[in-house]
Amino acid sequence: MKLLRNILLIIIVCLSASCSDFLDKQPDDQLTLDMVFNDKNRTEEWLAGVYMNIQDPYWSNTRWAAFDPLSDDMAPSTGWEQFGWGVIAMQRGDWSPSTTWDANWYTELPKRIRSAYIFINHVKANPAQLLTEEDVQNMKYEARFMIAYYYSLLLEVYGPIPFHTDLTPADAPEEELLLGQTPYDEIVDWIDKELKDLSTKLPASYTDSKKYGRATSVMCLAVRARMLLFAASPLVNGNTDYKGFVNNKGVALFNTTYDANKWIKAKDACKELIDLAEANGHQLYYEYNDDGTIDPFLSYQNMMFKQEKDGNKEILFARPYCDYQSNYDYHSTPRGCAGNGGLGVTQSLVDAFFMDNGLQITDPNSGYSEKGFSTDPEVRKTKWSEVQTPGQVTLSGTYNMYCHREPRFYISVLYNGCWFKHENRVTHFYFGDWDGGPTHDAPSSGYLVRKKHHPDFDPRNGVNPYRPGILYRLGEAYLNYAEALNETDPGNSDILKYVNKIRERGGIPGLQSGLSQEELRQAIRRERRVELNNEGLRYFDIRRWKIGEQTLNANFWGMNFSGTEKSDDISNPKAYFTRQVYQVRKFEPKNYWFPIPQSEIDKNPNLVQNPFWK
Repeated sequence: MKLLRNILLIIIVCLSASCSDFLDKQPDDQLTLDMVFNDKNRTEEWLAGVYMNIQDPYWSNTRWAAFDPLSDDMAPSTGWEQFGWGVIAMQRGDWSPSTTWDANWYTELPKRIRSAYIFINHVKANPAQLLTEEDVQNMKYEARFMIAYYYSLLLEVYGPIPFHTDLTPADAPEEELLLGQTPYDEIVDWIDKELKDLSTKLPASYTDSKKYGRATSVMCLAVRARMLLFAASPLVNGNTDYKGFVNNKGVALFNTTYDANKWIKAKDACKELIDLAEANGHQLYYEYNDDGTIDPFLSYQNMMFKQEKDGNKEILFARPYCDYQSNYDYHSTPRGCAGNGGLGVTQSLVDAFFMDNGLQITDPNSGYSEKGFSTDPEVRKTKWSEVQTPGQVTLSGTYNMYCHREPRFYISVLYNGCWFKHENRVTHFYFGDWDGGPTHDAPSSGYLVRKKHHPDFDPRNGVNPYRPGILYRLGEAYLNYAEALNETDPGNSDILKYVNKIRERGGIPGLQSGLSQEELRQAIRRERRVELNNEGLRYFDIRRWKIGEQTLNANFWGMNFSGTEKSDDISNPKAYFTRQVYQVRKFEPKNYWFPIPQSEIDKNPNLVQNPFWK
């Protein structure tokens, strides 16, 4: 551990904004580089440092859960703003280029990219320490992957960025050191070619379990497919809002002319990923009932928890260790169960889940009701154990809004009156009750997030079960492919094939044939909302589809936080089970991209601010 800290200190010194002494090639500093790359362990530690900014899908270091609170999925308690949850101000549209974001990808990821280029330029074989030329070559491929991966993250969040394809010397001319932004499509094309090439060089997996999480050919194609899907989408494919937006040299940073070929590239990339993944044993994760039928409850829950070595072959790219999983679980555990109890979900997400017959709640044939409470428990065929008695997914007296919903709803949402097995009681979100207000450690929206919350988490006894931090999985790849295929070849039977694989695993009937291209487009979007909820993708879907104004610039609803009575009487202010606005959010055209930090613009006069930010 001490060695790792020392190596990271070297990296930080090397990568500081002043370009520091390493790049002046003074003898002492060159000796430090020699110390690293003449030693196998230090070499490996340097590469480990390159990997350190792989996204944590559970928690960022800025008191929020990845990007989910910026979407219409997640609802952190609004009272947490006073404790440093800056994301709540961002939800309201209250941020600027001077707003600090602790994760600060704009400066942190280029440091890792530069570190990777240093690694590629200096790593060498060490036969005496059993570091072979083959090892070195593969490590270089890994470093190249990380460069492409980090650039893809920067591209998704900030759009056009300063772009380097090699290490820039400290004595280079100013125009090389202080780059302006490179056009969006040029960066996409470079990452596309780089990841495609690396997918032919890196292995699909490693036999050494210690290498789990290191770059593979499957990871290359997964990152590439998601990036090309984003690049084909309305935000950056024919978006005339960005006409006239140029870099410091007057070059257009976005191509505002629609290009249908981008969807073809995305479709082909998604299919290449699926083919390679399946050829190497990847498949959707299933668990089964005793009669051999799919158990959708356990399949969907444990898809997020089981490791690859335990049979979860759906994972394509995971962060092996996530430092803040316990934070996520702690904040999504009810207050009366020793948790922080305020990491909620929106009513919008609750409404998005289908009924158990696969229909939307707005469909008059769905059987959905917001009136009254159930008279009997609902029993289904499942081994899901987070219930009072086997198979009993809801209790008698459950608000009818939550009855007869699809399995993914119960795995994703903890509602008032839901059985919480770990404490052997139901949740009490009523105002003044065990899990409710007036404290800020209660869900403002009336719900807690259950998706990714490990059922064995025990804050009273410090039990925090391990699980991989899944960043890309095959279920997403299927939906990506279906979306791109519908845009390029509407009516192709594979569209329904891949969407219905997801619905079947989710425990609901498949979509029927005969839908128009637009009907399928909306059906695929609804399926993504449900299947991928709170996995960090919804925020990017909203942006790439260019629907931010209609989904995020609105009143956000939940149950009545101030309610003290088990009632759905809308004329009773004490009734808990009534829809109430808990937050007003704001989304403007500028919010499609994070602003370039003002501190970076102050240092580099060649940068231009992102569209509509001032």
